[in-house]
Amino acid sequence: MAIFTSIATAIAGALFGGSALAASLIGGALAFGTKLVIGKLSQQKQQKRKYTAVQGEIQFGGDVSVSTLYGTGKTKGQRTFYAKWGSGNKWNAEVFVLANGWCDGLEPYVYIYGEKKALVSRPVIGNEVANYHIEGFVNGSGDPVLTIRFYDGRPGQQIDQKLVDVSADLGNKWKSTSVNAGLCYVVVERIYSDKLFGSKGRPELEFVLRGLREYDPRKDSTVAGGSGPQRLNNPATWVHTKNPAVHRLNYQLGLRALVSGRTLIGEGKSLGQIDLATYFVAMNVCDTLRSNGKKTYECSLFVNGDDDHTEVLKQFDDAMAGYGLNRRGLSGVIPGAPQIPVKELTDADIPIDRAKDIQFKKSAFERYNHLSGQFTSIESMWQPESLKPVYVNADIAADGRNRQTSQDFLQVSDPDIAQYLLNIRYRQNRMGGTATVPVSRRFGLAVQEGEWITWRGRTWLISDWRADERLRITLVLSETSAAIYDDAGIEPGPIVIPPTPPVNPSLLSTVQNFNVAVGMLNGTQGYDTPTLVFTWDPPDDPTIIAVRFFYQVEGSTETFEDQCTSPEDGLFRTTKNVISGKVYNARATITTVPDRLRTFTPWRTTAAPTGLQTLLAGLAQLQTDVINRFKELQREMDDYLRPTIEELLTSFSLEGAVGQVQRQELRAELGGALAQIVEERRVRVSETEALAQTITILSASVASAAAKLIEEETARVTADSALASSITAVSADVNGRFAEGLVKFEAVSAPDGVDARFSVMLRAGTNQSFKVSGFFVEIYTEGGVQKSRMAIEADQFIVTDGNERHYPLVYQGGVLKLAIADIGTVNSGRLLALNGKMDINLNNGTIEIYS
Repeated sequence: MAIFTSIATAIAGALFGGSALAASLIGGALAFGTKLVIGKLSQQKQQKRKYTAVQGEIQFGGDVSVSTLYGTGKTKGQRTFYAKWGSGNKWNAEVFVLANGWCDGLEPYVYIYGEKKALVSRPVIGNEVANYHIEGFVNGSGDPVLTIRFYDGRPGQQIDQKLVDVSADLGNKWKSTSVNAGLCYVVVERIYSDKLFGSKGRPELEFVLRGLREYDPRKDSTVAGGSGPQRLNNPATWVHTKNPAVHRLNYQLGLRALVSGRTLIGEGKSLGQIDLATYFVAMNVCDTLRSNGKKTYECSLFVNGDDDHTEVLKQFDDAMAGYGLNRRGLSGVIPGAPQIPVKELTDADIPIDRAKDIQFKKSAFERYNHLSGQFTSIESMWQPESLKPVYVNADIAADGRNRQTSQDFLQVSDPDIAQYLLNIRYRQNRMGGTATVPVSRRFGLAVQEGEWITWRGRTWLISDWRADERLRITLVLSETSAAIYDDAGIEPGPIVIPPTPPVNPSLLSTVQNFNVAVGMLNGTQGYDTPTLVFTWDPPDDPTIIAVRFFYQVEGSTETFEDQCTSPEDGLFRTTKNVISGKVYNARATITTVPDRLRTFTPWRTTAAPTGLQTLLAGLAQLQTDVINRFKELQREMDDYLRPTIEELLTSFSLEGAVGQVQRQELRAELGGALAQIVEERRVRVSETEALAQTITILSASVASAAAKLIEEETARVTADSALASSITAVSADVNGRFAEGLVKFEAVSAPDGVDARFSVMLRAGTNQSFKVSGFFVEIYTEGGVQKSRMAIEADQFIVTDGNERHYPLVYQGGVLKLAIADIGTVNSGRLLALNGKMDINLNNGTIEIYS
């Protein structure tokens, strides 16, 4: 940086007479300061990554940074190998590196397809440390279709021989030298199963790993103050832990490569560069049991080789509510715990000729009064969950307004510990006092960083100890108190309810939680219709376009069907083929676009019978059917009586068939009077039909009067039906006043429709209006079931026994009139007195009496 050299020379010339040494020192200071400022700015621009106990994505490629896990966490790992073999590539294997270094093992469960499944131990088959299969992933014979071989990354681990053997003839081979030295990894082997994997796709496993085995100097008898078998140079003696202080020490020592000894992760310091005394205290504080029976501090953290050391160390410091320190060149840590003050600082210990900087209270902008945060919840499948916010109304009132901030503890998976940490950080911030105080040599040499002292009635932490070239000592103090760490008033952490295993909507083969019940569709004046009410869980899947229902009367095999085209409603009512007083069974399935495998729900029963259908609803349907039938009879009368004689006779054709027609005709005509008789016999045969028919027409007319009689007899046979019918139609017309009649008898053999019917239709009136009356008797087939029916169309229908002492049964003007009734059971919706004095509503269960 030549520019700084030029500036430094100018300053030295002006202040120090051009001294070369001064110019060099000033230039170096300027360059260093600028680097520091630029570094700060660049750090501010970089977004810090979230440090947590979860590695949530599968990593691919060879440029992935080395990483490891301190404590216990969830990971998908880095996929480094894939192979497929066997008939139809039925067998598959993948290799996932979980962490660098010698790890402790797998927790006895994994996550697959969003569900937590147990790992079931199996005998090892080679050099793996452990062998597992996953609960529920077995074939019809009970043999596992998904197995895991675990290698813990210990020095000298051997090859996975099975993977070498099965890939020997493949283009992508697992070499006999691929021992994955110093890597903790798993081999996931699966046999394809359409039932288990076909509709869900390739499974992604999430492993819960107990991470690095770590060195704890407290358990090393060769270290002053230690006792136990652990040795720094023998990883086989190390053990797994969640102690944040042990993590911090091992990160400072660094994870080293097996052969070169190069530091892969961490700072790579030696024990001689570390203040072990502070670490011993911090480790013991973390392991101390609180009143709830849990350890005071625990944490877990994924770390990689590219991480900033300061950021990683801060995560460990936050996990024990502590601070890192540099004590006389040695790196140490202060845990979050109360201490006994070692000395009291008095005015006699403070030189009056040296400057002091004292601030007993932080500014409002430096303090917050509402602190929230998150932790990593194991119960929530290792997802972040919110802690209970910490706030004090008195602090909010003192600050004048709400000042909110947040601090996450994603390296902590215990909710009680995380809640305790959140409260400690809030209290530490509220203490607020800081001071830079010169002290005498006598006092300064008796204390050191990390210790507590008392001064002016308050307790202070010595956060920095400074001495200049004349051995003048200055202490940097931060206010503290034992009350900060008191857990008596701290609530337990949040209780997290584990989520229910998700169901992928695209994999639904039918609706969920289907049920059926009886109901009534309410109408006016108490008239109700029984219904079936279908309910289900609305699916969140746009490919499901309909829910189909199949139901039958209990004890019957006849099945009816209906459907709902809005599956998201979750409810559908039907009156289709629902009769009263019956118990129904029902089941459902779905219609999807695109189509996929579908299944039926189990049969459900209504348990209770359907309600009694009101007379009005039932009669309305019958009325429609009968009216339509009478309209058909009228159209048939028109077909015979309206056309002329020639039109009736010439409608027959032999085109496309063979046959014969014989006609006999008698005719007399005088002036405007005409009388004639025409008889025609017809036979016609084609490849698909045979027809025999006779038509006789008698017609007489004079002036404006006419009479006509038509008789037709027909026999017709086709491949799937046979018909025999006899029709007689008569008409008389004088000056526009007419009377007509039609008598028809037919028999039909066909899969559906009318089997036999006898009908009589009468019609009389003028061109402006007419009256119709008639009846029909029929046997018909509907839905494969034969039924019979008789219907009468009349203004007045009377049934009498010819005895004047007994009133007849009369239907007139839409009202059935009956003098006396002897009835066993009355099914009714409402009973109303003729004078309106009493109203019994059977549907509503009410009786109203009026004076």
